[in-house]
Amino acid sequence: MMDDISALPIEAKMTAILVTMFAILVGMHSLQKPANVQKNNTSTKLLPLLLPDPKKEPSKYCYEVFAWYYTALWIGIFGFIVVSQAYEYLTAWGYLGVCGGLALPLMLQPLLYPLASAPVVKNKIIINPDIQRPFYKRYSTKATIYLMTYAFIGNYWYTHYFYSVLKAEYTMPSHRLNDVPIAMFLATHFYFCTYHVCVSNGILRYVEKTYQKGWMKTMLFWFTILALSYFTAFMETLTISSFPYYRFEDRTMAYTWGSAFYGIYFIVSFPGFYYFDSHIDDSKQKDRPVTLVDTLTIACGHGMMILLLLDFVRLYLGIPLVIGGVAFATTG
Repeated sequence: MMDDISALPIEAKMTAILVTMFAILVGMHSLQKPANVQKNNTSTKLLPLLLPDPKKEPSKYCYEVFAWYYTALWIGIFGFIVVSQAYEYLTAWGYLGVCGGLALPLMLQPLLYPLASAPVVKNKIIINPDIQRPFYKRYSTKATIYLMTYAFIGNYWYTHYFYSVLKAEYTMPSHRLNDVPIAMFLATHFYFCTYHVCVSNGILRYVEKTYQKGWMKTMLFWFTILALSYFTAFMETLTISSFPYYRFEDRTMAYTWGSAFYGIYFIVSFPGFYYFDSHIDDSKQKDRPVTLVDTLTIACGHGMMILLLLDFVRLYLGIPLVIGGVAFATTG
């Protein structure tokens, strides 16, 4: 039986995996009991995504709306570069310019545009409380520092697990830090912003707010994290498969087991970021607000959890970890 499955083409394998996950999710959703939604709840649903309540969580609401708009922009630009093969004309500085140019608006938004967005909900403009806060107390500042820290750890450390375990390699011209293209440190920031601020936050909030509390909802919540982690990892691998300068020794393994390996990142960070600074807009935070030091510590803690999980898998597989990079180098 296992031999028959392993003999299937990659398209059939991935279809079977994804359809099975989707079927389990549908079944688990069907068993849930709807929550008693308050009449004054103004949260916005986008299919299985739920934005924060703009009355109770205006800081997060405005930031997530901004992230959704920016996601559409960077995906459009990135998609054009890949489809048109404009990357063939990029030098090491060109990659830095593209990825840095797309990352900077997100990195500078808390400082230069703390309003983030001013959406209209039920004929009322939602004003982001961040505009009244000092820079270091803004939700967007803390969210940005969390994602920047996480992206740095992921590239600096986790990439070498992909090099060792999945035999991956970057071959485009690049300026490198620890044998990882610096452009990837920057690109990871806007990728992770979309994954966490837009997608996972919305889906996990939908599960948490839509159904009644109980063990069935808890099971659904954590299975959603597992399924979303795998799906996110697979979709990233699939969408960049036409980019010839990020290679795997065995692409079939990269799609199936590699997606599970990459998904380990998100098993920790999706719930971690969802609950991060969750009381920014209510009175519970007055006694103990989340500081920038807290933010850095939390991101580093989540990063260490992921690093340990990756290393446990590597040890189980019996594959040596090789880190042979130098501080700075230029290739291509």
